[in-house]
Amino acid sequence: MSGPGWACRLAAENPTAPHPQTLNKGVLKMRVLIAPSGFKEGLSAPQAADCIEHGVLTAMPDAQITKIPMVDGGEGFTRGLVAITGGTLHHARVTGPVVDMVDAHFGFLGGSDRKTAVIEMAAAAGLRLVPKDRRDPRHTTSFGVGELISHALDAGAERIIVGCGDSGINDGGAGMAQALGVRLIDDCGQHLGPGGSELARLHHIDLSDRDPRLDGVRIDAAVNWKNVLLGRRGVARVFGPQKGATPAQVEELERSLETYAALIRRDVGPDIGREPGCGASGGLGAGLKALIGARLHPRYDIVMQYFDIERQLRKVDLVLTAEGRLDDQTPYGKVPVEVATRAKRHGVPVIVLAGSIGKGAYTNLNHGIDAYASIIKAPCSLDEAMVSGCKLLTHAAEHAVRMVGIGAGLSDQATALAATG
Repeated sequence: MSGPGWACRLAAENPTAPHPQTLNKGVLKMRVLIAPSGFKEGLSAPQAADCIEHGVLTAMPDAQITKIPMVDGGEGFTRGLVAITGGTLHHARVTGPVVDMVDAHFGFLGGSDRKTAVIEMAAAAGLRLVPKDRRDPRHTTSFGVGELISHALDAGAERIIVGCGDSGINDGGAGMAQALGVRLIDDCGQHLGPGGSELARLHHIDLSDRDPRLDGVRIDAAVNWKNVLLGRRGVARVFGPQKGATPAQVEELERSLETYAALIRRDVGPDIGREPGCGASGGLGAGLKALIGARLHPRYDIVMQYFDIERQLRKVDLVLTAEGRLDDQTPYGKVPVEVATRAKRHGVPVIVLAGSIGKGAYTNLNHGIDAYASIIKAPCSLDEAMVSGCKLLTHAAEHAVRMVGIGAGLSDQATALAATG
């Protein structure tokens, strides 16, 4: 499932099958914008866009396709911004979330006045890097994110953009800060170990050995603005279970982050407990803002500077977007609603193709989405769905467009009948 255009191979999977019938000529010239997110731990956003394109063209061979694979700060953020600006990608070996060394990357944007590095935290501390039998967010670390920032500084970065998303951590960015020289000390004068549960022992924060290069570089973090560090909607309670935490472990992490926030307020100054964006990526937003001086931004305020989706929306008839899961969390900063909100300004209908449909998905119809469907049409395991993700998404896109085409054809017939009296 890698490489541009890989989805085109789907046509050869069953060479004895008859070629599917295409839709009537009246709807073949439809202009379609394909703007999907990636499917976490499965398809990247560009791969998802290729899938959807293949499905659309199977039903409508003459459709005019525009593809804008969307990034949200998570996996694919660096490669997406590097590709669209004509920048460069660089590889680095860093500490992973379970302390094993991992291969990661960062990039430099092309066409920028300042030498601008771009980093996605998921490359160093993403959930994908946490083996399924070791998913305990009490012990995973963001240390490698700090190492990536250090690599970017070594390479001469004057500005750094950090994408936050798809994290496998819940340490509030403590590990990242430690990698950049911030000392987190317990009441015996010892450095804290890795993981969010260690924050319960925090007694003092010392910035005196923090990397001095941070003072001369601007750091902008693209975060989910709706994510806060503490409370009922805090990062441990909302996302801890997704990373493997039990209910008791969630409460342990919440208490640890409460201690962390209190010590930041006492020793550093900012009150980050319920500040917008500080809960992003297991609380990485808090560490970025309070301990290394980053500025937090709603992620699409940064993303949309590089992806010209507004101009494309003025020229299309239909938008197809996609997400791994559509549920009541989707309106809280996920790609489908961000795309749909913008499409509604131009009166363009939006269909979402989702890996799964979860609780509260219907609420998305109040946020600009006109219709949605699961790509899974028969019972199967998650592992089976991920292996077949390309085929499932392609077929779902084809079926969705066929339904749209039928509706368009019926509308044309009704118009013709009305004209003839």
